[in-house]
Amino acid sequence: MVYQNFDEILANMRNRPALTPMAIAAAGDRHTLEAAVKAQREGIALPIPVGDGESIRRILYELGADPTQYEIHDAPDPAEAAREAVRLVRERRAGFLMKGMLDTGVLLKAVVNKESGLGGGSVMSHFTAFEVPGYHKLLVPVDGGMVPYPTLEQKAAIIRNTVSVLRAMGYDCPKVGVVTCVEKVNPKMPETVEARALAEMNRNGEITGCIVDGPVSYDCAVSAEIARAKGYESPIAGDVDVLLAPNIHAGNVMGKMLLCTCGAKMAGFVAGATCPIVLTSRGSCAEEKFLSIALSAAASTVKTEGGVKT
Repeated sequence: MVYQNFDEILANMRNRPALTPMAIAAAGDRHTLEAAVKAQREGIALPIPVGDGESIRRILYELGADPTQYEIHDAPDPAEAAREAVRLVRERRAGFLMKGMLDTGVLLKAVVNKESGLGGGSVMSHFTAFEVPGYHKLLVPVDGGMVPYPTLEQKAAIIRNTVSVLRAMGYDCPKVGVVTCVEKVNPKMPETVEARALAEMNRNGEITGCIVDGPVSYDCAVSAEIARAKGYESPIAGDVDVLLAPNIHAGNVMGKMLLCTCGAKMAGFVAGATCPIVLTSRGSCAEEKFLSIALSAAASTVKTEGGVKT
């Protein structure tokens, strides 16, 4: 399976027998609750709001939702709300976690707590999927939000996180391109050396469940015609699923260019913990938050006690 667009993900989620519960930390934010209510109404996820109860109920009323139909956890302090939302996931009452109106650092502090958090013991990375006009399927550039300057080992972990998410979504064998500005190894460009090392790790069975190739330039990864013109031969040429950036700056710029100047739609979450963590920006629109919820629900493999039949 390969998803061409977000509509396919939404259609697949609506066909599931139960809604995946999601715990929302500091949920007293209109855009967050608007996206969460929409996700419930469309049969994708069941919101469990955690935060200032009065604010949450008021916003739900304004959105035309009945607050009495929600399991609202009153925790006005953001740090308290983060801990409570994490607890709900740990107790399998929620399948994934969403950030509301609080600092990312406050939520992640609760997530990485060794005794009560959701750390999976590995690198956490930012998973983002883009529906890009002109490209034939969803494009996944990583990591533009979590690991600033990944080492070779961290790059391998980011690939494993990303591939694990895609396989949980139904992908059979994601195609990963390790992006640099050239297609050949140059000892003076360490990024190209590491790209070839990651491809070899894939061939040697150290990175599994996918095809990894590199170094590869962006244009060869997304355009078969350009790849042919440059003489670049690879199973990923013009058909890549995942673009592994050399560092956070390249990953972030790549994503923002797709979003702001290419008319792309975006969804994303943090991978590598025991469940997806929706960490959209406070300034993100309700649609981006909604798509991120749907993507997280599709990727969630946590068996919860609170699934609701649709």
